[in-house]
Amino acid sequence: MPTASTTSPRSPKAGAKKAKKARKASSARRTTQATRRTTQAKSTQAKAARTRAIHQSESAVRQAETATRETAGVFGDYAERALLIPVGVALTARDRVFSDVNDTISNYSSTTKAQAQLRRFERRGATARNRLERDVRKARVRVERKLRQRRREVEKTVSELDDRREAVAKNGSDLANRVQERILSLV
Repeated sequence: MPTASTTSPRSPKAGAKKAKKARKASSARRTTQATRRTTQAKSTQAKAARTRAIHQSESAVRQAETATRETAGVFGDYAERALLIPVGVALTARDRVFSDVNDTISNYSSTTKAQAQLRRFERRGATARNRLERDVRKARVRVERKLRQRRREVEKTVSELDDRREAVAKNGSDLANRVQERILSLV
């Protein structure tokens, strides 16, 4: 018969030791995993910061290039405008001169056209003269009316002053007569 062993492989002390070792191992694993996670997080954050820095510097370079191009473009636009404006003015003046010359030539190319143009000028001159005469007449009438109004006002004021002077003179002579009578009555 087989003999019973006094120590069993699964004794309570041995199980406690194994459990303790397992806890230590799992704690160590957790600590290692936590350390690994924080290390990974730090490395991810560092990589993100480096990427952000790279993108920001690239963006700054692009902005500087754009600003330089835009500034050069603005100065180029101003220079172009400064050149094109006088050219446009000269061309417009040339077109007007050619237009006026062509109109003049077409208006006076034959005697009938020349005579018709002269009649138009005469009518326009007569119209301008009539308008001027009308304006002068209106102005003269306006001035004469104002003068008549002022003359009437002055004559009215002079008449009122004459009436007052006569009233004062009459009152003065009446007063003088009364004073004289009074003096004579007292004497």
